[in-house]
Amino acid sequence: MLVILLPVFSGFGQFFSKISGNLSEGIAINSIMGIFSISIVYSVLAFFIPLNIFVEGTFIILGLFFFFYFKIYNQFWSFIAENKRLFPLLSFIIIFFGSFYPFILDHFGYYVPTVKWISEVGLVQGISNLDLLLGQMSVWHILQAGFSNFADPFLRINVLVLIVYLIYILEKKSWIHLLFLPVLFLLSQSPSPDLPVIAFSLIILNEIINFNKNCALLFALSMFVFAIKPTITWLPIFAFSYSLLVLKSNFKFIFLGIFVLILFIFKNIWTFGFPVFPVQFLDLGLSWKPNPQLLQNSSEIAIMKTYDMQYQFAEIQKFSGFDYIKNWLFLSGIKGKIHLLFVLSLLVFFIYSLKKNSKLIWILFISILIKSILVLLFSAQYRFFLDVFFVIFFVLFNKLLTKKISILIFSVLSLFFAGFLSFPSMVKDLLPSFKLGNFLTGFTENQFYKPSHFELYKYKTHQIGNLKFNVVEKYPFSFDTPLPAISPQFIQEDLNAGIFPQLKGNTLKEGFIWRKISEKEKEDLRFILKDFK
Repeated sequence: MLVILLPVFSGFGQFFSKISGNLSEGIAINSIMGIFSISIVYSVLAFFIPLNIFVEGTFIILGLFFFFYFKIYNQFWSFIAENKRLFPLLSFIIIFFGSFYPFILDHFGYYVPTVKWISEVGLVQGISNLDLLLGQMSVWHILQAGFSNFADPFLRINVLVLIVYLIYILEKKSWIHLLFLPVLFLLSQSPSPDLPVIAFSLIILNEIINFNKNCALLFALSMFVFAIKPTITWLPIFAFSYSLLVLKSNFKFIFLGIFVLILFIFKNIWTFGFPVFPVQFLDLGLSWKPNPQLLQNSSEIAIMKTYDMQYQFAEIQKFSGFDYIKNWLFLSGIKGKIHLLFVLSLLVFFIYSLKKNSKLIWILFISILIKSILVLLFSAQYRFFLDVFFVIFFVLFNKLLTKKISILIFSVLSLFFAGFLSFPSMVKDLLPSFKLGNFLTGFTENQFYKPSHFELYKYKTHQIGNLKFNVVEKYPFSFDTPLPAISPQFIQEDLNAGIFPQLKGNTLKEGFIWRKISEKEKEDLRFILKDFK
């Protein structure tokens, strides 16, 4: 995967830079521009066609052509010669971590099904009626789908992102970034959008801190990161404010970024029915928007997840303003400690901003504060503000950590996380409140030559109305069930709401709507669910 896709992305990046200019010199930025440009093209294509092996083959051939035409291989040889000790060693460590079994539950319930839909069908209108989670259809999974047929069938594109991030660190000699790699290792086994969001935002932040003046690409890349995961709202705000208030640019720099934003909004409207998933904002009255009861259920679950499911929704509704804050800050288990650390980090950053009294730092602090307030208002789950910790740590210690200290801390953290993934029983004993510890499988010998992955492929086929669908057997997630697949949880939610998805036309590509179901159809659904009680 790395041998194929690194040249492809760097080739497309070089081609794109000939048209729009480049953010800065180097293989890493070239590759990021390639990731950006291909993602945007794929996002447009996916409205019309599936991103199948023919699309993938075309882009691989084009990328390799650009790679050799622009003689980018010379840059790679020079880079490897200059970093012949660190680069191979650190690359091997990254690949080692990326070869473990996926353990993030979203991998099975959201990432893999999304990739399957995009590679086999494309972007589908109203697919959130089939499975609400699929309404997200992140740009990152669109990119992953476009290379999942041949180059990356095990869905380890995040390993490539970490290699690109490593190249950036070595090219820029910005050693503090080495400290972030071990934490990101935990996200490398899946196409988790959190990893590229954190890595790319730290790269863009580094460029802005060093006063990169290419406002158009800074803002466009920031908006691209936002399109991958909208919880990164601080980044486009920061890039926009930096361009206007520090560099005093005119508004022309926003055009490419606004195009990315429009594409993101249109994609959400197409798949979900509203501009930003999962918020019910700006109801356009579209026929394919999800059932209101399912949206209400989703909203209630998001609020309960804010409190780690330790309170029922009815209990949370009775909270006073003080209870909202107190119960969130002092949740039992590790998540309560993360919440306290988050608030403390914001306070430390505020004091640092007062001390530095720099316009740039104040802009960054205000951007982070806006993002934090938005997250706290909608769903204050710890995973939605993890990026804030990286940003604050980077700003506070950027000038303090030397190469030697950074490599030492990186080594210690890498050993710690290697033990974390290799010996899951230890994780369960030390962190019983860390639920994902129950899904770690440990080290296996064959992962050195074949990335660890799960296979189930057990399902039954049913039909309600005009929709023939597949349901996984005695398992909660439909990660390798043939399309169209519906997870048991969503069948139960549909049954509770008295509705069920239906085809809009005759094919999957034409999309889905929902309709009310009869008592006979409800009985059929109860029969399907009898093995999942």
